[in-house]
Amino acid sequence: MAAIPIPSRQLFIDGEWREPIKKNRIPIINPATEETIGNIPAATAEDVNIAVEAARKALLRNGGKDWASATGAHRAKYLRAIAAKITERKSELAKLEAIDCGKPLEEAAWDIDDVAGCFEYYAEIAERLDSEQKTPVSLPMDTFKCHVLKEPIGVVGLITPWNYPMLMATWKVAPALAAGCAAILKPSELASVTCLELADVCREVGLPPGVLNILTGWGPEAGAPLASHPHVDKIAFTGSSATGCKIMTAAAQLVKPVTLELGGKSPIVVFEDVDLDKAAEWTLFGCFWTNGQICSATSRLIVHESIAPAFLEKLVKWCENIKISEPLEEGCRLGPVVSGGQYEKVMKCISTAREEGATILSGGARPQHLKKGFFIQPTIITDVKTNMQIWREEVFGPVLCVKTFKTEEEAIELANDTHYGLGAAVLSQDLDRCERMTRAFQAGIVWVNCSQPCFSQAPWGGKKRSGFGRELGEWGLNNYLNVKQVTRYVSDDPWGWYKSPSKL
Repeated sequence: MAAIPIPSRQLFIDGEWREPIKKNRIPIINPATEETIGNIPAATAEDVNIAVEAARKALLRNGGKDWASATGAHRAKYLRAIAAKITERKSELAKLEAIDCGKPLEEAAWDIDDVAGCFEYYAEIAERLDSEQKTPVSLPMDTFKCHVLKEPIGVVGLITPWNYPMLMATWKVAPALAAGCAAILKPSELASVTCLELADVCREVGLPPGVLNILTGWGPEAGAPLASHPHVDKIAFTGSSATGCKIMTAAAQLVKPVTLELGGKSPIVVFEDVDLDKAAEWTLFGCFWTNGQICSATSRLIVHESIAPAFLEKLVKWCENIKISEPLEEGCRLGPVVSGGQYEKVMKCISTAREEGATILSGGARPQHLKKGFFIQPTIITDVKTNMQIWREEVFGPVLCVKTFKTEEEAIELANDTHYGLGAAVLSQDLDRCERMTRAFQAGIVWVNCSQPCFSQAPWGGKKRSGFGRELGEWGLNNYLNVKQVTRYVSDDPWGWYKSPSKL
């Protein structure tokens, strides 16, 4: 299948394409071929200032009536129009996504469907917001009436990763716009192409200028000034724990709220009563989907010792069946990791595991038939100890590490033996046992007899060093709303706390 040309774009500020002040650009590398296929603009602090000013203006324009204090139904029309345009351009957007970040085309197409679905969902939620305004609060004194207003938090900075470029942006953009905020989106410099196409879609549907601004660029040059900008009211970030820490530190100086969705090292616990083939497929999907580059990847397999040899044999056979190829090839199920830097990092994790005494059961190298591109075979590592780097640190590549357990208590202990707490999965036919494990897992998301399904309607987020706050569902909208209490005195009687001078 022929690749398609990468559109040449500028920064998107105040509803227009604008060249970065410093005129810098960043090359786009196709991870499957290692070739430079285009470039994106590189914003700096100067551009951030202009975008923040545009967002402020958009909020205040016409006394807020154009956007911030318009009805949810008014904003919903724009969200639906964006969804329709994305559906219309699905085939082109999916190809751009696959070429830019290396994920298999069929996976990218699924992502684009989810993007449109997420905008549709938040259009409904925006409409529902209208009926929830002035929700009464019951008080113990009938001389007062109280209600609650939900108002947009203001100008928000949205910083998103490269593993789901358009979808992770949408998880933030859709609820922020539904809430009535104005936003500055800063996608990852490693994969920004489809986010710039989202700007084009917003232009086409006539989104009011400044409501969504999109700045591509390096983290230190564009992301950092956005996080610390005094006129940005909130930051929502998805990415590494190390960067999350920096963002939280910058925001703390201004007591600025943050929502953080950070790394993970999620467990998948497989009990002895499973169907081996079904369990093998979910185990591999949970770790190798998105080329293994997913924060919620269930990359620590904890399997009951009685089935471990047979189960591992199954896993290896299933792995041999995974089609590794250029992402646009039909039937591709594993593409390259996103960049040369990521390739080196993953290969180093594998070699460190070997040096520390673990066994590379399968994979662990470049596929022999692919001489170019950042391809890594799906890798299974056994003989793992809990003090090894491979057990403790997020790899962000197609690498599964394995430990066995005897008892349910031991499985729980191993599952929770991590600084992270994003996802966890349990596979067993005993639903009571699944319920016990669900309660015991220290995680924000639990999957029972599956791994990684995700829906716009359900909350997403973690605990411990995986961050805090929830995206998606109604919880995702609440990220971008301030709650205002309004209390009115309704009695005709004077308050009567002080003696009235007229009564003396």
